[in-house]
Amino acid sequence: MDLQLPHFDSVFSIDCVIFGFDAGVLKVLLIERNEEPFKNSFALPGYIVEHDESIDDAAERILYELTGLRDISIRQFHTFGDVNRHPQGRVVSIGYFALIRIIGQKELNPITQVASKAFWHPVNELPKLAFDHTVIFNRAFKKIRAKLNYEPIAFELLPEKFTLTQLQLLYEAVLDKKLDKRNFRKKMLSYGFLKELAEKQKGVSYRAAKLYKFDRRKYAKIFQNEIAS
Repeated sequence: MDLQLPHFDSVFSIDCVIFGFDAGVLKVLLIERNEEPFKNSFALPGYIVEHDESIDDAAERILYELTGLRDISIRQFHTFGDVNRHPQGRVVSIGYFALIRIIGQKELNPITQVASKAFWHPVNELPKLAFDHTVIFNRAFKKIRAKLNYEPIAFELLPEKFTLTQLQLLYEAVLDKKLDKRNFRKKMLSYGFLKELAEKQKGVSYRAAKLYKFDRRKYAKIFQNEIAS
């Protein structure tokens, strides 16, 4: 007997949660929608997957078309499939996230009429978002908060050369709490993967602080030793 497959009418979409860190503030990339539903509302960069493209290819395309950013390493983190999450029918969304350095990124510039603009917004002042995008954002934020304890994700957000104050501000922004300065620095330096540079901050009105660099090789070696033990 031939297997009779049912008719499938679900649509797949991609929603991207892109985090950046600038001037001591953790930010998320948003767009202003230029089409219904939720026209003129703020939303995460997201749109429908075409029938002839893979999910990963769609994620890269959609992020580029809605923000102008490309060559960003984005990763899947969750699938959102509530039946009534989209007002126009059944839409299953695959969430992607990334952490990038805002400094050095080119100007945000949507190349599709779907978005009227793209912009960075502080996560601690998140406005009401279209669809269930607040739920999606919260899920991604919770994930990076957990990853902070066992992956060097902080260094994906910081400049290549940074101060210990910048590092602490980032941790405080992600964890949403104040950390003791002395204990934080002692803990970070004890790991052995921060390389102190023979350089200090430039162009600041206050006493210039020492600069550090994340040593990825040392981190990998330490991590491998921990696994082996």
